[in-house]
Amino acid sequence: MKALVFAIRSFRREISSGEVLVLLAAVGLAVAALTAVGFLTDRIGKAVARQANEVLAADLRLRSQEPVPEEWRALAGEYGLLTAETMLFPSVVFKDESSALSAIKVVSDNYPLRGSVRVADQMFGEQRVVDGIPASGEVWADGALLARVGADIGDTLAIGELDLEVSAVLTYRPDQSIGFASLAPSLLMNIDDVDRSGLIGEGSRVSYALLVAGDEQAVADFNTAIEDELPDSVRIRSQEESSERAYNAADRAQRFLSLTAVISLLLSAVAVAMSARRFAQRRMDTVALMKSLGATQGFVISVALIQLVMLGVLGVVAGSITGFAAEELLASILVDLLQGDLPEPGLRPVILASGSAMVLLLGFALPSLLQLRNTPPLRVLRHDAVPPAPSRLLVAGLSLAAVAALLYRSVGDPRMLAILIGGILVIAALLYLVGRGLVALIGRFRSGVGVAWRYGLANVARRGRDSAVQVVAFGLGITVLLLLTLVRTDLLEGWRKTLDADAPNHFLINIQPHEVDDVGALFENNGMARPAFTPLVRARMTTINSESVKEREYPNEDGRWLANREANLSFAAEMSSSNELIEGEWWPVDYDGPPLVSIEEESATNTGVTIGDELEFFVAGREVTAEIASIRKVNWDSFQPNFFIVLSPGALDGMPTTYISSMRIEADKQPMLVDLVRAHPSISVIDLDAILQQVRGIIEKASLAVQAVFVFTLAAGIAVLFAAVQSTIDERRFESAMLRALGARKRTVFSGVMAEFAALGLAAGILASAGASILAALVAVQLFQLPYEFNPLLWVVGVAAGVVVVCVSGYFAARGAVNAAPVDVLRGGAG
Repeated sequence: MKALVFAIRSFRREISSGEVLVLLAAVGLAVAALTAVGFLTDRIGKAVARQANEVLAADLRLRSQEPVPEEWRALAGEYGLLTAETMLFPSVVFKDESSALSAIKVVSDNYPLRGSVRVADQMFGEQRVVDGIPASGEVWADGALLARVGADIGDTLAIGELDLEVSAVLTYRPDQSIGFASLAPSLLMNIDDVDRSGLIGEGSRVSYALLVAGDEQAVADFNTAIEDELPDSVRIRSQEESSERAYNAADRAQRFLSLTAVISLLLSAVAVAMSARRFAQRRMDTVALMKSLGATQGFVISVALIQLVMLGVLGVVAGSITGFAAEELLASILVDLLQGDLPEPGLRPVILASGSAMVLLLGFALPSLLQLRNTPPLRVLRHDAVPPAPSRLLVAGLSLAAVAALLYRSVGDPRMLAILIGGILVIAALLYLVGRGLVALIGRFRSGVGVAWRYGLANVARRGRDSAVQVVAFGLGITVLLLLTLVRTDLLEGWRKTLDADAPNHFLINIQPHEVDDVGALFENNGMARPAFTPLVRARMTTINSESVKEREYPNEDGRWLANREANLSFAAEMSSSNELIEGEWWPVDYDGPPLVSIEEESATNTGVTIGDELEFFVAGREVTAEIASIRKVNWDSFQPNFFIVLSPGALDGMPTTYISSMRIEADKQPMLVDLVRAHPSISVIDLDAILQQVRGIIEKASLAVQAVFVFTLAAGIAVLFAAVQSTIDERRFESAMLRALGARKRTVFSGVMAEFAALGLAAGILASAGASILAALVAVQLFQLPYEFNPLLWVVGVAAGVVVVCVSGYFAARGAVNAAPVDVLRGGAG
């Protein structure tokens, strides 16, 4: 009880001291950053997941070849979930004497559960979002289908035994395929009309589906409950499988946010470590006096721990409030992304962030405080009597273990942590070595400069190890500030470039060989560049190294599915610009030898094949055997025609071939598509704008969030700089008082302090620029799979920031020491 009362009284007196304020700021910033990012990543993750689920039109889809049993719907209802039913089957649609094959999509009320259907009032006209489905007796038809049969809005189509009115042009439905398998244009039909149409009978090929959506946990519980009861013929698709492009964008968004939070926390750790050292040193005199008056080691440690916990609680409270307010502000900024019935922020991010900050505080501050128990009472008389320092290895080990543990718990990305922590440790070691070298050099060359510089450089040389430690602190602060300013901008710009403004927004598929020239000419006649046409051949893989694909063992189920499905093959003399060769060699342009094949890297991994293996395909009654010559990395985000498997020229000669093409068609040119589909009714046009808008929206919203969360990192970096200055503030105060007492002018003393900071900042800036460049390249390539270009401006800004930022921080932190009255300082002694 006595220790508690004493701790509270002394803490109230010391709350405004520099090291306590820096410690409070560091803890508060760590909590605020983790709290805000915890809220955001959770809510943005859910929001993006729901946007990505548009590809399913639901959170969960159960697909079967049999009608959906009532029991499935009833079970979903028990979990409070919304449901909708769909059917998909091919059928011929008639208008007068014209007919065309169509993919009939039959839907019930509530469809779609995720996403929206879009229609237009004329072919390739302006789109609008609609609620609901076609009324009974009406259909919404794809523009390509209308063009093939010569129909328009208001006309009647004969579908089975019914005549149904076309009330709108169907431009987009969430679960439409953008692949090359669905060549028939779509038609959306009300489920109430399907029985009267007579389209479904015994032996009909119909794909039935139950769509489910609702609370995330309820969906997961329903999935678990029904999984074991479903026959093998039923396939469940969930959000993890729904949209690779949207999920890639979501994953990068969360990685950017997590990167910002991790760096904020690492900076806070450095600030805590620097401040904790001074926090303990400032208490040595008090502890010495307490021990000379009979205080026990237990009492000393109890007081220190109580004050540390009080400091931590204040930091946690302030940080939690700041983090929650920041999240609310960011959520309002990101309102377009965080739409829908998202859950309110819970307490989990606050609890996790608060626990992490306390671990951070104890991990870095406790070893320094434990040193206080050995403070000798003699220090009351002799200020050079200091307790033995704890093992540096022990302190570093405990601190690093604490930081690594809380970061892993908060972020859960070991690869990111390994790159960042490893990179920062290497940079810190280099900074320390450079700092020691700087001290040695300055000791030799300081005689040839003016008084102020001579005094400042002498301070750098005299402090030795402390100067090197300051170079480390300054350098780390500047490194991560550079990483999160210029480099952050470069990374986000690189991300945007993966989906640039000229990305294709339309696919043309099922182009017959004799139509290629006419289609190319049509584009040229409308003032557009002739598109490139990529061949496509449908085939089935039969054997791998003479072993049947049906009997072969695979590393995973994705490999089995890939090997046994109907494949889309292509052949090319040159590799696509959106592909990168990672193993093997591409064949020469004029290659005319035996068939070779290039396979996409993930497909090779999943099927367990490598360079030199032989793949056999069955194509139109013929067998084609090809040896794997290369493995490629494919940029699927490019929206260009890409294939898992590409063969060498001549390998598929004489096989039934169609062509596909991708191109960007601006809005004012899109009316030409009407002429295209009427002149070539077998060609299907796929509009990708909806998907492009979705991914671009994720990128832009994530960029805004990263910019906002960066404020915490900036504040943490400033805290590091102030902590580094505060670590030697008592010594500076005493030195300034002595010099002024001996006749030195305040201006000269202050100029010397600024010269010292300029020297330290120059060394830190040079090393920080190098460190930020290397770390940025690792982060871009290893974490985000983005190209990174060296930015020379980084070095200019880094060196300038090293000098300016350190000097400015030193000015505000050290001016009190220089301005202090010498008589007051000298009466109080060096401590």
